Parts: sequence; structure tokens; C-alpha cells
Amino acid sequence: MPVKNKYVKHAHISEAKFRQVILLFSEDLSETCLYPWVQISHLTKISRPTVNKYLTVIRLRILELSLLQSDPLVGQIEVDESYFGARRVRGKRGRGARGKTIVFGLLKRGDKVYTEIVPNCKSATLQKIIKGKTDVDSVIYSDGWRGYNGLVDFGYKKHFRVHHGKNEFVRGNSHINGIESFWGYAKNRLVKFKGMDKKMFNLHLKECEFRFNNRKQNIYRVLLEIFRKEPLKLS
Repeated sequence: MPVKNKYVKHAHISEAKFRQVILLFSEDLSETCLYPWVQISHLTKISRPTVNKYLTVIRLRILELSLLQSDPLVGQIEVDESYFGARRVRGKRGRGARGKTIVFGLLKRGDKVYTEIVPNCKSATLQKIIKGKTDVDSVIYSDGWRGYNGLVDFGYKKHFRVHHGKNEFVRGNSHINGIESFWGYAKNRLVKFKGMDKKMFNLHLKECEFRFNNRKQNIYRVLLEIFRKEPLKLS
């Protein structure tokens, strides 16, 4: 029978229990234990299936919030692709990426990151996202991948590259260290979710994005405010 809970419609756990789940989720137990949902279940005395159900709807809301962000990134923007899954053959971004999940990312220096799973690293794919997610007056930093050729034709007059293939990683203010740091954070976090269903990957990726973008905030309070304004819905 549903119980009163202002954060969840048709909830089957109390508001106090839900707050406890959110608090433990916010503390990111994946940093200290292999199976965080098991630990949350143990600490809250809520069954594992119920905990997993709530964690899934929380991540779905985080995904929705990311997709609803319509304001373009403006300023100094780093762009890059990364490969999740099996080891990538160095230097291969096409056939060498077979069997892996390709993620494209844009990071505004000192601020937020946006990530998107892509089918390939072709110019049409990457530049469509850049045009849709950044202001044309932004300064774009990338590596030397040919997929970024021609950005100037779309009005991006300030596009600077570093050529990793020539062992050039920093040239003055030109580098993509910020987005590469995010990739390291995301991979270090996601590798702990061994045996993850590939269908769940985007939810966990967007959770990494959300945690990074709110790294200076109290994530517990941020989430409670989000769910207070628009309660979660359990199917």
C-alpha cells in the first residue's frame, strides 16, 4: 500500500526512509564498497530489489534533467571523445573502437560537462553536437582528430588544437586536460560496476556527469529539492 511521501508518488517506503536512501546515494558508496546497493539495503533495512528500483528512477530523473538542459555552453570549451569498455587500439577511432561504447564530451572550463553516447566519431556526428550544445562565440579546444575539421565553416572562429599524435599535449592555453580529467573520473567510478547491463550504461554515465557538475554543491540537498519540485513516479 502506498505511503505518504512528498518526494515520490505511489511510494512504498516512508519519507524518512527515502531521505536515508538519497543521503547514502549522495555519499557515493561506490568509492568505498564494491556493491553500494547492497550496503544501502543493509543500512536502511530495505530489500535489495526495492533499493535498486529507487536507484534506477533516481538515475532516470538525472538523465531527464541532462537532456532538458537547453542553454548552450559559452566560454572556453574542451571537446573530446572517449571509449568505454574493452581496451581500444591506440590511434583507432573507427574500426579500432569496435565493441566499445563511444562517448563524446564537452566541458566548459571551471564549470560543467555534457556527455553523449555516439555511434561514431565522424565529423557530421561530432559537429552536430558541438553546434547544438555550444555558443558560436565560444573558444573551442580539441585534439587533432579530423572529425573537428571545418568548425570554422560553421562560424567557430576560435578553434585551437593540440596534436597528441605528435606528443603535443599543452601549448599555452591550448589543451583538453579538463575533459580528460573527467574521463578519468568517470572510468574510475564506472569500472567498479562490474557486469553492468549495457542498457544501464547511459544512466550511470549521466550520474557521473551530474556528480561532476554539482561537485561544489551538497548533492543530497540538490536532489531533495529536485524531487520536492517534481516528485519521482514509481511504475
